[in-house]
Amino acid sequence: MIDVDRQIDAVERATGRRAFRAAEVRAVTLAESHDLPAEALWDACTDPERIPRWFLPVEGELRQGGKYQLQGNAGGTIEHCAPPESFTATWEYGGDISWIELRLTPEGTARTRLRLDHLFPLDDPKWADYGPGAVGVGWDMTFAGLSLHLTTDRPNDPDAFMAWAGSPEGRRFVTASSERWYAATVLSGEDTARARAWADRTTAAYTGEAG
Repeated sequence: MIDVDRQIDAVERATGRRAFRAAEVRAVTLAESHDLPAEALWDACTDPERIPRWFLPVEGELRQGGKYQLQGNAGGTIEHCAPPESFTATWEYGGDISWIELRLTPEGTARTRLRLDHLFPLDDPKWADYGPGAVGVGWDMTFAGLSLHLTTDRPNDPDAFMAWAGSPEGRRFVTASSERWYAATVLSGEDTARARAWADRTTAAYTGEAG
């Protein structure tokens, strides 16, 4: 279904701190290039009829100032939108608020780099237990779903994708993703032992092996 090694290697990952609206925040960053012009990739990422083909059903007004709600997941407000280059939105889930930024950068006429930044307040309650991998692994799976849709030009089968996620190959993907987030965390200057503990907890949570 998904070439685990190819997809893991295709994504660049980084984590650290950065300035955001006159405040310091934690950032989880993923980037991947696709063989599509920016307009085509923008359409795949923002058209409410296409988003469910690779992610989740979405309701709301997908425009600047509009509110959105992903089925069974986060909702929020689209605070900035500049097609086909970027958008920023709040990411509100379980009473917590963070932000996502999506940016598309052309690499020639037929290839585009997709970058996603997920930004968190410094006192985010889940960071102390799991670090960046908790959302990083989830976004890795989302990037995998998008890549699968773009390469096959077909809607993903949600049941098949969930079955794959629970399969040995799916668990291998999660473990590999978590290890890449461990490496990114160490590279950011985090204590190695703390980064190791975060990665192990994240892997266990996603594979259902948490004690």
